[in-house]
Amino acid sequence: MSHRVTLIPGDGIGPEVTKAVVRILEATGVKFEWETFAVGSEAYEKSGEYIPKDLIESLERTHVGLKGPVTTPVGGGFPSINVALRKRFELYANFRPIRNLPHIPTRYPDVDLIIVRENTEGLYSGLEHEVVPGVVESLKIMTDKASTRIAKFAFEYARKNQRKKIHAIHKANIMKMSDGLFLRCCRNVAKDYPEITYGEHIVDNTCMQLVMNPYQYDMLVMENLYGDILSDLCAAFVGGLGFVPSANLGDDCAIFEAVHGSAPDIAGKNLANPTALLRSALLMVRHLGEHAASTQIRNALERVYRHREKLTRDIGGQAGTSQFADAVIEEMQKTKLETAPAPA
Repeated sequence: MSHRVTLIPGDGIGPEVTKAVVRILEATGVKFEWETFAVGSEAYEKSGEYIPKDLIESLERTHVGLKGPVTTPVGGGFPSINVALRKRFELYANFRPIRNLPHIPTRYPDVDLIIVRENTEGLYSGLEHEVVPGVVESLKIMTDKASTRIAKFAFEYARKNQRKKIHAIHKANIMKMSDGLFLRCCRNVAKDYPEITYGEHIVDNTCMQLVMNPYQYDMLVMENLYGDILSDLCAAFVGGLGFVPSANLGDDCAIFEAVHGSAPDIAGKNLANPTALLRSALLMVRHLGEHAASTQIRNALERVYRHREKLTRDIGGQAGTSQFADAVIEEMQKTKLETAPAPA
């Protein structure tokens, strides 16, 4: 069986880390058919569109995308490609597991935390306008539909994966109507999952609690903007955004992406660490039903980090992007040899 996947290499270091990850995925023996597209400034120069129609049509065919980092202009320029794709394909759930890799020095070993973020509405949606010169209004839209949907996603995942506790993160003490609606929806859903402990924490207190003791949390579910902030905070527990995966999931489509920046200062120098995109690709491979391949890569990746001989410079090694990918593939091949049946 061959899997058709829409591939968006991105810009900056995106093409380099994407190339490395594609090599690792193909080394599993799983068959992929890649449909590759540019977005952002590069796409605009070619087609006059920041998100080409051909890319949209590809995702409508494949229903699965793998995306490298894309530069988003600050304070001007084109809108976020990420936000646009999430809205276009109703990718309502942003799923970010926060787990340590071996031998990355952090203050918190053995973190196992999952953040579930509502991805389609809230203040992060970018619904803004200028009321009069010098006065700008941003709209925070919250609906029963989206709040209930993300709560059900979180509780269903918890039930299927033996997670024990979910906290809804909010600011309902101030935003009583919008965040109050979100909490009511979470409470209603929680009633159907009595085996899962449900709690609620105010977002600013949650930041403090996480820094003091992240182990008190199991799963966190929240609206869009809070999820954007807390997912970055929690990435620091395991070394930063260069090590955490991200999945944007909807009912009919899923896009898996690296959430770190495009790092244009090191682009084209074979220096970038592809780990974040690779871990996102592991979520994609599992989503496609290739569980054995996902486990094979994950174990190989952890062995590369454990041996420390072929790590990239951001974590004290000397290997380049391509050498790091070679090391992961080599570990995968060792496993194949170790598990191969003895000759007759």
